[in-house]
Amino acid sequence: MGMFKAYQTPPQGETLVLKEKIVSLSGDSFDIKTLDGRPVFKVQGNAFSLSGRKEVMDVAGNHLFTIRKRLLRLHSTFYVEDPSEREIMEVAGKFSFGSSKSVATFTSEGGQRENLFMKGNFFDTRAAITDEASGQAVAVINRQLLNPRELLGGQQTYHVTVAPNVDLAVIVAMCICLDERRNEN
Repeated sequence: MGMFKAYQTPPQGETLVLKEKIVSLSGDSFDIKTLDGRPVFKVQGNAFSLSGRKEVMDVAGNHLFTIRKRLLRLHSTFYVEDPSEREIMEVAGKFSFGSSKSVATFTSEGGQRENLFMKGNFFDTRAAITDEASGQAVAVINRQLLNPRELLGGQQTYHVTVAPNVDLAVIVAMCICLDERRNEN
């Protein structure tokens, strides 16, 4: 399942740790690592971009995709572009009382249209991502509430547990969109 075959989770699944810098002159820039500390992605934000532009790169610095916000939408909507600026995925917020909801729509490498649903609790401390076709959970996001050490260090930590054979890059894009939406509120 996914768009980036090179980033499929192994048979045992994978847990990623996202430590986002809350305050940064260069925007939201952070690395995404596995639970054991192995780097997987780098994210570079632009503090002065109206679209909240975020570039996601592999560990060697190769540009994989860019996440941008669609302006003038009732609900927060983000889109993902490949390096040639072709739209490859959309993550649209949906109205929900007492929780946050989003749907990610993309075409898999096999040419199949896929939808992933993300539903979080009221404070977005936990969210589940479910595959529409199978109804199965493909990832669970847990955000630690700010503790004094993280507050002083200017970081926010997320743990993302991803099921086997799921595209890590797609899940990471959805996590970034969830965080951008949370920061807007």
